[in-house]
Amino acid sequence: MIKNKKIFITGGAGFIGSTLIGRLIENNEITVYDDFRRDALKGQPYVNHPNLRIIKGNVLDAELLSKSIKGSQIVVHCAAIAGIDTVILKPTETMRVNMIGTANVLEAAKGLKNLERLIDFSTSEVFGQYAFRVEESQSTQIGAVGEARWTYAVSKLAGEHLTRAYNEEFGMPTVTLRPFNIYGPGQVGEGAMRVFIQLALKNEGIHIHGDGNQIRAWCYIDDFINGLMLAMVKPEAIGESLNIGNARAAITIFGLAQTVVRVLGSSSKIDFTMKDYADVELRIPSVKKSKDLIGFEAKVDLEEGILLSAEFFRKNIL
Repeated sequence: MIKNKKIFITGGAGFIGSTLIGRLIENNEITVYDDFRRDALKGQPYVNHPNLRIIKGNVLDAELLSKSIKGSQIVVHCAAIAGIDTVILKPTETMRVNMIGTANVLEAAKGLKNLERLIDFSTSEVFGQYAFRVEESQSTQIGAVGEARWTYAVSKLAGEHLTRAYNEEFGMPTVTLRPFNIYGPGQVGEGAMRVFIQLALKNEGIHIHGDGNQIRAWCYIDDFINGLMLAMVKPEAIGESLNIGNARAAITIFGLAQTVVRVLGSSSKIDFTMKDYADVELRIPSVKKSKDLIGFEAKVDLEEGILLSAEFFRKNIL
């Protein structure tokens, strides 16, 4: 249990950040630092909670960031440019926000007197196009220079190396998490799971990029938050990179669409469209290290997660 802490969350208005706030807000003082490009916080019942302070700011604004972070004991750095469509359209901004922004957060946090933990979000994409039961110690692989998709992975990997360097050089209590396809209630952005569920609820056509044989392992948001909170308190996590995902919930994209339609009793038709960008063909984590070090284990299976997500989107979107 995390209590009586001052917690600073960059990107706190996003899907993961806003969900984390819901778990912590009653017993902690939380500052959200976000430019509100995406806002999953506005519909939450705790948006006006007295323990919540909201600052509209960009992680590229080093001065405001340093001023806003003062007094924090735990820093969770979620802020990033993400989503394949956004990354391809704005590769330069992706690199700047994800690399320079992370550097700014680390430098601002270095000045904190009572810093207990800094959590940096990396990505499963650092493992490249083919990743089967990948362990944290395995080599990272990035695609060809010039392929816009990989600017996201490169920028996140640079941030991960920098976070590790601050731990080793300055003794900062840092942890890096590599999320694997997180989904669930409150999700915003371009995620396939959210899109498939929303279309299925409206019985509209589901369009799959490519032939649909790309494989992903899907992790429900509550499981991910459990892993995140363990990383926030377990001393064994300091200085480590950890995969957080659900290897048991692996399925092809076509299989996912079929499962969503079946579980929700939808009449949506599934079709296939041309894809004109590089894709990750296989992405399944090994979470043995996370289990051994911090006791993380995903518990929500795929069909249960789909139903729970659909219940939220039925009430909040349609």
